[in-house]
Parts: sequence; C-alpha cells; structure tokens
Amino acid sequence: MTNTVIQLTQFGKPEEAFSYTELTIPGPQHDEVQIAVERFGINYADVMAREGNYKETPPLPCVLGYEVVGEVTKIGKDCPKALLGKRVVAFTRFGGYSQCVNTKHVAVAEIGDYDGNKALCLATQYVTAFYMSHVATTIQKGDNVLIHAAAGGVGTALIQILKHKGVNIIAKTGSDSKTPYLKALGVNHIVNYNKSDYAEQVKGILKDEILHTSFNPVAGSTFKKDFKLLGLTGTLVLFGGSERSGKKWGILSTLNFVRKMGIVIPIGLMMQAKSIIGINMLKVGDLKPLTLQYCLEEVVRMARNGEVEPQVSAVYSAKEISEAHAFLASGKSTGKVVLEW
Repeated sequence: MTNTVIQLTQFGKPEEAFSYTELTIPGPQHDEVQIAVERFGINYADVMAREGNYKETPPLPCVLGYEVVGEVTKIGKDCPKALLGKRVVAFTRFGGYSQCVNTKHVAVAEIGDYDGNKALCLATQYVTAFYMSHVATTIQKGDNVLIHAAAGGVGTALIQILKHKGVNIIAKTGSDSKTPYLKALGVNHIVNYNKSDYAEQVKGILKDEILHTSFNPVAGSTFKKDFKLLGLTGTLVLFGGSERSGKKWGILSTLNFVRKMGIVIPIGLMMQAKSIIGINMLKVGDLKPLTLQYCLEEVVRMARNGEVEPQVSAVYSAKEISEAHAFLASGKSTGKVVLEW
C-alpha cells in the first residue's frame, strides 16, 4: 500500500528541509505491528537531525520521528493477536512522520480512549524521564536535583515523576515567562540562566547542602559547571547536546563543543564516588527492548491513573511540519509539540 510520509531531504532551515511524498510500505515482519497513524510527535533530536548535528540520522532522504499514536491494523505472526485493532502509543526507530508505520510489538502500549496528544508525550519524553529517574539512577527522598530545560518535554516529565519521590527540584530555564508554568508543576526553586550564572544561583539555593543529581541535555560548557556543583556521591546524567545545536562551523563547532566539556579522570570519579551516566534511548531500545517496554507500560499506567499529567505545548497539522520545527527550535515550547494527520 502507498503511504504519505514527510521526508527530510536536506539539512538546514525547516522551511527548506522537508518534502511530502508517497512511499510503498511493506507488511509487518514477524515481530512487528503496522499502525495507521493519527498523530505523531517531534523532539529536539529531530531538530538536531534537521540541522545535520545528530549522529544517528539515517542517510538522506529519510523519515524522522520517534513516536506515534494510532490503531494497529496488521500484526506479524509472532505478535500478540490481542493487539490487532487496538489503539496504541508506539515508539518508532525513525519513520514516525508517516501515515502508516511498522514497529516492533514490544514498542507499543495500549491506551484505549486516552487523549492521543497527551499519549504522545509519554513515549519519548516520559519514558526517557522514567528510565533516567527509576532505572539508570537511584534517586532518593530528600535529594537535591537540578533539571536543565525544565519547561521542555523531558523536563516536565522529570518534574512530575520526581515529585513522587519527594526530592528537592531546582528548575533551570532561560525565560521568566516560563516561571508560572514551572511553579504550577510544583518545583522548589527556579533559576534563570540568562539573568546570571546559573551555577552561582544553584550554590545560593543549596547553601551548605550538596547537589545529588543533575539531568543535563545541554552538555558543552554546562558539563564542567554541573560536575563542580555535584557533591560527593553525585550523579551527572547527560542525555543530549543542545549547546551544539544551531552552530554553523561544522567540525570546528563540534571540536569546540567537546573542548568545553574537558577531560574526566576515572580515578577521580572513584575517589569522590561520583558518576557520569550517558543516556541514548535509541540504544536502550535497540539493546534492551524489554526495559523500554517496561518503561512505556509504566508511564502509560501512571498517566491513566492520574499520577502524571502530560503537557501539550502546541498542536499542528502535519502540513505545518516546518512551523512546528521552528517553534520547537525557538525554545518557546513548554511540553510536547504534536502534529496531526
């Protein structure tokens, strides 16, 4: 069958990067389901891929997209038959900007009549947050936690999930306009990095206490600052490199980005009982699919039970892919950016 997709055909500005085309989609493989897509989400990794700064991007032309909501219309021979006809949220290892996709059956979770736009938040953002806060780390009640890009999709998810652990949350943002949003989420402290050095603001908040964990999707120059802020036994969780985004000088910008992060000596980590954890959810999905399935099922359960409340920032038509990308790249979004077919 033919399938309308949005292809990334060249790197660069959103209004020049995408094209709409018809491709033939094969039937699902033995362990896959085929989904008729209602809507799909975009993530900051998509922005970096469009800019040519994301290592995992497939060769052009390609179809981006990590998550969809839709109905299972076909199943492979080794898939649970009960999935057929079910409405699901699903991970896609690229390919999500499509009206029809195939994906592994372990990468889907049933959502019934749950709000489709909110369900899209659960896949990449909430699963990433859940994995980082419940699988990759051992955050405990009373810990001091710094969350960069706190008003974004993953930041929002981290705040909501960590509130259940009783931690002290320091939310980092670059705009006072996001302060009411963050206060409504229930953070303990807010720092605006555009007003003064955020590290000094965090020190002022902590006083004689230590920072236990930083969730950092920025990297670059923030890596050294966060590492110095961490107390003994602290953990720095890196899950992105947005400071590299938007730079024009190719390999020179990349080398400068790496230079700013400096060098870490392993023996020093041991002596201080500090940890640096790198998070790449594509690799988790590839090599630990059952862990990814567990995380997805848990966040769907939490959402349906009202334990978390996914936040949708904006909803666009699929024809407005360029506008949606520009909005997400602007840093003005709070929560998920959704596109509907």
